[in-house]
Amino acid sequence: MAMKRKYPVVTLCGSTRFKKEFMETQKKLTLQGYIVISVGLFGHSGDSEVWENMDEGTITATKEMLDDMHKRKIDMADEIFVINVGDYIGDSTKTEIAYAREKGIPVHFLEPHQNEKNSIEFGL
Repeated sequence: MAMKRKYPVVTLCGSTRFKKEFMETQKKLTLQGYIVISVGLFGHSGDSEVWENMDEGTITATKEMLDDMHKRKIDMADEIFVINVGDYIGDSTKTEIAYAREKGIPVHFLEPHQNEKNSIEFGL
């Protein structure tokens, strides 16, 4: 019976305006042997039809659901990888980073972030 290989799980976090970088990072990490969990849609970068015909209350409820769903994705991860192009980190991503750290989940960044030593940890 063959042994099952353990693949680390990484959840991608960051602004959905960086769709291209999300897709590139997902490919690179997959080829490095990671199971990659990403965002379900790119509301700031091409998936704007998601918000069409929604009233403000529905938009707010949907955004809250998506934020909570992404925290559940972080719960499944061994680590998170922040897509911080130009070191941009929005409020939702800041909340996700804080959540991961609170849970003891390592946080890595695509680009150098302030005084973080683990930027570009994956060698992308």
